[in-house]
Amino acid sequence: MSLPPEKASELKQLIHQQLVKMDVHGRIREVLAETIREELAPEHQQLSTEDLIKALRQRGIIDDVMKELKFVTDVNEKERTSAPKTSTHVVDREPPVLKKTNIDPTRRYLYLQVLGGKAFLEHLQEPEPLPGQICSTFTLCLHFRNQRFRSKPVPCACEPDFHDGFLLEVHKDSLGDGSKMVDATTMLSICDPVHMVLIKTDTFGETTLVASYFLEWRSVLAAENGVTNVAVELLGVGTESKVSVGVLNIRLEMYPQLSKTLSPEITNTQFALERQKTAEKERLFLVYAKQWWREYLQIRPTHNIRLVKIFAQDENGVNRPVCSYIRPLRAGRLLDTPRQAARFVSVLGYERAPVIGGGGGKQEQWCTLLAFLCRNKGDCEDHANLLCSLLLGFGLEAFVCVGTKAKGVPHSWVMTCGTDGTITFWESLTGHRYIHRPINPDDPPLVEQPKPLYPYRTIGCIFNHQKFFGNCQPSDAVEVCVFDLHDESKWKPMSGEAIKSVCSPGTTSSVPPFPPLCASTLDAAVTSNEIEVQLRILVAEHRKDLGLSTVWDDHLSYLLSPALAAYELERTTSISAGNEEFQDAVRRAVPDGHTFKGFPIHFVYRNARRAFATCLRSPFCEEIICCRGDQVRLAVRVRVFPYPECACAVWIMFACKYRSVL
Repeated sequence: MSLPPEKASELKQLIHQQLVKMDVHGRIREVLAETIREELAPEHQQLSTEDLIKALRQRGIIDDVMKELKFVTDVNEKERTSAPKTSTHVVDREPPVLKKTNIDPTRRYLYLQVLGGKAFLEHLQEPEPLPGQICSTFTLCLHFRNQRFRSKPVPCACEPDFHDGFLLEVHKDSLGDGSKMVDATTMLSICDPVHMVLIKTDTFGETTLVASYFLEWRSVLAAENGVTNVAVELLGVGTESKVSVGVLNIRLEMYPQLSKTLSPEITNTQFALERQKTAEKERLFLVYAKQWWREYLQIRPTHNIRLVKIFAQDENGVNRPVCSYIRPLRAGRLLDTPRQAARFVSVLGYERAPVIGGGGGKQEQWCTLLAFLCRNKGDCEDHANLLCSLLLGFGLEAFVCVGTKAKGVPHSWVMTCGTDGTITFWESLTGHRYIHRPINPDDPPLVEQPKPLYPYRTIGCIFNHQKFFGNCQPSDAVEVCVFDLHDESKWKPMSGEAIKSVCSPGTTSSVPPFPPLCASTLDAAVTSNEIEVQLRILVAEHRKDLGLSTVWDDHLSYLLSPALAAYELERTTSISAGNEEFQDAVRRAVPDGHTFKGFPIHFVYRNARRAFATCLRSPFCEEIICCRGDQVRLAVRVRVFPYPECACAVWIMFACKYRSVL
């Protein structure tokens, strides 16, 4: 391998630095003295270079040096054919794994390294996992200015072994500045934090939100050599938002190095000014919101029991205006239609925020979008906020509705207003759509009124990223509500300017930026096959316990595929198709005198054992799985439909055919 002269001198310098660092010269002197003393003293022979190298090799010093030095030659295949360019780097042992990354030399990057954690006291007694053993893991998710990253999962421990590096590109958004390398002063004006979310995944694949933290990265702009180390204390979420869960050691470094760093006084002054500006905007909005609420109560005293929600707590216990949880979100090529977006949101898991203790109270926790997406599940408010944001991204006029459903249970759903005045309700937990036709209470009794199909009972307010309306109609019952948002006698609006002052992007650091959606990494065919194989084993074991043999019909199993595809299509588009072909194929596959039974079921998780246990609770499915008779043949088909963020719809169909004996 030939190197240019400047590269050769650079390489020699790096090797020299490594040798000095390891004190190799001192160790050679020790070996030399020892060799002369032990081997050459009696004869006083002359010591040759070969003898010295042999002695060094015997004592393992040469091996140690070669282990410390790692040569990485990165030669691009395309470059190899055109111009022989060889880039040689000598790297230290940290980080342990060198990952190749394409770096644009004209851009500025923030290199964020997570170098382990400590004081995760909840896992103090956690035993060391055995090799190959499934254990609970921590995963760190990051978002910074439309870039998302995820760490490798590490076993849960008191001192989790995080060792990951993330290269975050820092650039100015304004027109014409995107291709320029930003300087320190420009970067100081970029107030977007690095949002870090820590997720715990247990041995069953269930995820829990552990912590959500906004890292102020700009301290590195005033650091010597452009490098700073930060110990980040993570606090819990919800009711534990004041309790420490652990500490992460983080190293921040600018690349390329800044030619001129800022003084700490400048950065601290900038941070103080931003905090002061944010606090003032939030104070003014709070004053305005209190005045608006007083005016709303003066319209009708009974308004104080209506569900009018102006502020909501996020996972860190911070009160934020509800409008800040919404922002038009474009899914790129990941979702094609608003209905597909509704289907995607509905297959994200539903889980109410946990409450410590009894009483049946509901813990309020509206998650930031990154926390919701990384955990892959959330409450009805999280689903409604995401669906509203996606529908706004598709160009619809969408609002989140806050009200109640049956038995007065608080609930949130989404509403869209058509240009022709059509009001459509979207249930974010199921993907169902309902057209709203209001009942006119002043009509004569004989006039036939539309019967509402939706499950909603009352509605207190509606909002999106720019507007907020309080329902001030005589009744807050959904069925009699008229959604004429321009009529202030029916809907009391908030000032758009007041909302914009605290909810528009970039106005305040307390409103986190929205992350982009990530494409699914699931291989649908492989996952479908894995679940299907596991279900076959579970069915065979269950039947064996009952003293029954199991014979599978692979052809019949394959014929169930079109039905599962049709079910998913119907859930997404509300259009049923392909049922005739499926029925015809089944009739041909089932001989005369035989009976066919099938049972489809839908899940949003990929745990085969949990799905099988749920199936057995259905008497129809249990009847198929435990079928007794003459010439019984069983079939099962699994079809996984992947969606963004590794969400998926899992359809399973159990079927059997047997000879009818009367």
